[in-house]
Amino acid sequence: MAGRRSVRLSSVSVSSGHARKTKGTSSARRDETRHNDGSFSSGDDRQSSDTEVRTIKRRKMANSRTGKGTGACLSIFQNCGVISQEPCSPTSGRPHRLSYHKPLFLCDSHGPEHRQALLAWFDSVSTTRAMPWRKAWINPSLESDAALLRKSLERRAYEVWISEIMLQQTRVAVVIDYWNRWMEKWPTIQDLASADPEDVLAAWRGLGYYSRATRIHEASKLVVQDPTMQGLLPSATSELESKVPGVGRYTAGAISAIVYGRAAPMVDGNVLRVLSRQLGIYGNTKTDKKVIDTIWAAADALVKAVALDRPSNEHRSDVSDRPGRWGQALMELGSTVCTPKPNCSQCPVTASCRVYNEARSNTGQRKTNVIHDIEDMCTLCEPFEEETVNHDPEPPSLQGSKQPNGKKKAPKQTTLAAFSFTTGGSIPAKQRDPHADTDEAQQETISHHARKFPLKTSKKPVREEETIVCAVRRSDGALLIHRRPEKGLLAGLWEFPSTTPSARDDCRTAKQRAALAKTHAAALFDAEPTHLGELGSVPWLFSHLRLTMHVHLFRLARGDDVGCAPGDRARWSDDVEAESMGTGMRKCWALVKDAD
Repeated sequence: MAGRRSVRLSSVSVSSGHARKTKGTSSARRDETRHNDGSFSSGDDRQSSDTEVRTIKRRKMANSRTGKGTGACLSIFQNCGVISQEPCSPTSGRPHRLSYHKPLFLCDSHGPEHRQALLAWFDSVSTTRAMPWRKAWINPSLESDAALLRKSLERRAYEVWISEIMLQQTRVAVVIDYWNRWMEKWPTIQDLASADPEDVLAAWRGLGYYSRATRIHEASKLVVQDPTMQGLLPSATSELESKVPGVGRYTAGAISAIVYGRAAPMVDGNVLRVLSRQLGIYGNTKTDKKVIDTIWAAADALVKAVALDRPSNEHRSDVSDRPGRWGQALMELGSTVCTPKPNCSQCPVTASCRVYNEARSNTGQRKTNVIHDIEDMCTLCEPFEEETVNHDPEPPSLQGSKQPNGKKKAPKQTTLAAFSFTTGGSIPAKQRDPHADTDEAQQETISHHARKFPLKTSKKPVREEETIVCAVRRSDGALLIHRRPEKGLLAGLWEFPSTTPSARDDCRTAKQRAALAKTHAAALFDAEPTHLGELGSVPWLFSHLRLTMHVHLFRLARGDDVGCAPGDRARWSDDVEAESMGTGMRKCWALVKDAD
């Protein structure tokens, strides 16, 4: 209508943000995201990023970043043959052949025993951490009603799918409440498919990576409407990855193994760490494609072996609960025992761990003097140094004590009996290392060596940025909000109109920030709103960005907003508390409420 003033849409983002997206093995999951129990400052600081750029704190091998030669690495798991159990020596650069990385889990003599030890340990501890998505496996051979079986599998696959997406980069303790509320609100995939997008984003609030919620919602609609799937997620990993948006090879493996009992590998950040130690791979599990693919190949060989470990009296079947238990056992081990700082004394599978046995060999009790031809040397591992960057300090108990003359007494000579499980642990005696003892200091020495695996990397420095947030209040009390772009940082969420200065110096002083806020607010309306002042600043940390939001409050006189019709990208809200906003922006809203 002529003469009416209107709100001009602005797609200005909180950040100039070249939002990046985490790669899809979920290998950064968790965690080490996902099950690594790593914490962040909030759910919102775990925003997606196209590539996690990291630099190695040591010299690089010529071919370890290109992925060349990956075929040779993967071939060692296709036909394991004779597997040497002799550890290499960490005191001389860890010389070893590529075949050294054949897992002891697969050796003919003790492999089945090692595999069973891990499964038995998992069965004994799986109920310790009460995870509501952990449920008994649905055995299709025990259900005669096909319709009932389909309904049960449909529900189970949906539950596992949601849990796995939520667990990416988020601690288990946090996810439990979110998962329970989600399942109470949308108990079936059909319920989720018919949900309002705003409700889905609201339910995800605080978990971060909000684009995941949108992808889950869109994928649920696709699965329900697809004439083949009709609400039932596929059982094959290839179909899950190709047909369900947002499902990568980790999530596909989890659904296939846990729900359908198929021999599919599940490799998250925790499993990458566990297997790098079990296989003795000293490489970058974050970005080195050859290392990552090698560990995935090992995981595939292992789960296939586990699937065949059937008791003689068990009915022959292509599916069972073992693949799902095995994958979850590796993740549980990585999140509770084989952590970045491992508790090797409580590990049920030290006998099969290359790194553990290397540490024992270095005590002088199992010295190895194997000499390899240079042509046979491993090209997968990085050069190993006894003292690495970010090396943890020597345990106080091993640093030596001062004698009366001021000289340090040398640490006590290590003995084979010193390397042990601590007594009173939760591991059954028959699963313990045969060389077990109770010397805590020597166990710390072994754990100290294990901490070096996998290769430590450093993150790219966090970018610092400032933004001006304009909270514009209408005469009736409603506030103007804008929707963020559908892709990138905080995708699809609502925020107060914001602008990012071209340089940090532009908003160093309160006067400069006020000028920027007034300019931005005036550009939204035909009539300039009244500036009521700066309310304060909100610092917020994302995974790749440290953002400071300077909040300014404006008031519109009656009639200045005439002609402002609600739209997809901007509207007036009289209930900001109920809007789908990021946690950082909600803190900005808290300043506005306090000012009122």
